[in-house]
Amino acid sequence: MRTQLNEASTNTTGCVFNIQRFSVHDGPGIRTLVFLSGCPLRCAWCCNPESQLVGPQLAYNRNKCIGTGECGDCLTVCKEEALLPTSDQRQISVNRDRCTNCGACAAACPSLALEMLGKRVTVSEILCELEKDSCFYSRSGGGLTVSGGEPLLQPEFTLALLKAANDTGIETAVETCGHARWEDLESICEHVSCIFYDIKSLDPYKHKQFTNVSNDLILQNFVALIRRFPRLPIVVRTPVVPGFNDDPQEIAKIARFISPYSNVTYELIPYHAFGTSKYTFIGRPYDLDSIRPPTNEHMTMLRNYIAPGGTMV
Repeated sequence: MRTQLNEASTNTTGCVFNIQRFSVHDGPGIRTLVFLSGCPLRCAWCCNPESQLVGPQLAYNRNKCIGTGECGDCLTVCKEEALLPTSDQRQISVNRDRCTNCGACAAACPSLALEMLGKRVTVSEILCELEKDSCFYSRSGGGLTVSGGEPLLQPEFTLALLKAANDTGIETAVETCGHARWEDLESICEHVSCIFYDIKSLDPYKHKQFTNVSNDLILQNFVALIRRFPRLPIVVRTPVVPGFNDDPQEIAKIARFISPYSNVTYELIPYHAFGTSKYTFIGRPYDLDSIRPPTNEHMTMLRNYIAPGGTMV
């Protein structure tokens, strides 16, 4: 480390479900993405459903299961009796109401069919991971991007991580859905060089219908963010989801909303279905099975529509 770090801060713990290295899409240069567990939204299209709870949770991949006829180690260690063999003994079923996500069955599973998604780590442990890529940051102008889930559901950990990264000379950014306490959003913005901010729809009814929360706080925080940090680069992102916000009028409304602010840029992200198998692993249905990703032609049309000189009605 380049400087002496505060021990109390580096010992701050949080729950992380993934660390992705060599990313080039979530900030300048080559970046390390740290995904924090927990999100206040329940977006119908969420590609990381394992990110929604704050804390580790059990995943079960039946394709890896040896079967209780050959193994059954998980059954012997589950004190809650949340695991049951299927009638043919080739797999197990997980009673999610009884499961406490203690992790005992995952530790006992020889085939890794049972796995805990998310683990508690310290800021110091994350810094050790970041140091492995520090040479790439300096050469490319990259750094750390904290994502989720929603980082502001773990505000103390997020703030401690950003401060520690800054103290070691690592550039930082945050991705947020904006549904958080203003005090927490304000504090983290003191320690980032840019922020990625999701605005999914300006329609309060549709936003509530598809994400389970109102967009009021999100939009209020965005306006407050602009006023408080008028020079902070902000990238507004909209996931383009068919049946929700994929028509030009919806996108144009958001583009007009952010257009007065010179420090704001706008990105459209096409919906994809890459995370659907994760729902099965954590025992949840995926409600958008019938939805197909927008075509490249449709995305190009939307981007051209909101580009300078495009038509916005």
